[in-house]
Amino acid sequence: MKKKTEEILKRYKELEEQLTQPEVLNDRQKIAAVSKEHSSLKQTVELIKRIQKLDVDINDAKTMLASEQDTEMRQFLEDEMMKNVESKNQLEEELKTHLIPKDPNDEKDIIMEIRAGAGGNEAALFSGDLYRMYVRFAERSGFKIEAMNSSPADVGGYKEIIFGIQGKGAYSRLKFESGVHRVQRIPVTESGGRIHTSTATVAVLPEVEEVEVDIDQNDLRIDIFRSSGPGGQSVNTTDSAVRITHEPTGIIVSCQDQKSQLQNKVKAMKILRARLYEKQIEEQQKELAGARRVQIGTGDRSEKIRTYNFPQNRVTDHRINFSIHNLESVLDGEISSLIQKLADADREERSKATELAG
Repeated sequence: MKKKTEEILKRYKELEEQLTQPEVLNDRQKIAAVSKEHSSLKQTVELIKRIQKLDVDINDAKTMLASEQDTEMRQFLEDEMMKNVESKNQLEEELKTHLIPKDPNDEKDIIMEIRAGAGGNEAALFSGDLYRMYVRFAERSGFKIEAMNSSPADVGGYKEIIFGIQGKGAYSRLKFESGVHRVQRIPVTESGGRIHTSTATVAVLPEVEEVEVDIDQNDLRIDIFRSSGPGGQSVNTTDSAVRITHEPTGIIVSCQDQKSQLQNKVKAMKILRARLYEKQIEEQQKELAGARRVQIGTGDRSEKIRTYNFPQNRVTDHRINFSIHNLESVLDGEISSLIQKLADADREERSKATELAG
């Protein structure tokens, strides 16, 4: 920890010096980047300085105790030293959380993709349930929902739905939702009353800027077609739907929910950038496969992460073995307790990994 705190203090001093340099002050991009990093380190630096001050006070008390003969004065010094030791220990625990590497995507807006998995019509209905759950959660959190693309099922729900959630910290709040969600319930179409198991996959992608993902326009094939709804029903009378194929990777994105071709193209490019960014991250993780995995299941779409059991009124997150017996409220968007438990588990794992690395 000592080495890391020294590096932080050194970097903070460098940033303070940069904030006085004309070449930085006269460059909008540079001043914004330096100010942002300086601000992000400020609280950690203040914490380190408080710990350092307590260290000085503890050592001063030890020095005075070595020569002090008066009983009352010795008791006073010992009491003060113990208080300072206790305060220092508490601050050092707090500092550990500050030293955990931050996810650079945490403050970003997100694109969520929900797809029906195994289970036919029931899987499509469950996809609709999940979509409403996240919309309700976003509304409760003060986030904005942006429709992007959907493929409704004839029976209700969705074969696929893609939408954006915009708001500070959206990714940090929802990044652990990626994976396979499983539902166990009696379908409305089941006359025998048997419990069926169906699944839906959820992907949470951070929304990225054009500068973060370099896309060569020559690598894109753009097709225009007529939008259609459930059962082939025409949505628009003009060819406004857009399909973009990124030929080097084979990634295909379609958007048809907007009224104009331009709007659909803009949305499709947003989704494409997010998927290409996700692919880059996956490739980096494969290269670092030997390193300890500390994330609580973010990014692995094949991992079964949660079960929604209707007969038992139970929602269980399998990654942290945590259950809630209030399924109706969860599906109404009350998932904050689940999210907090996952964030705490992830923070604990990251803290352990940071200590091992240090």
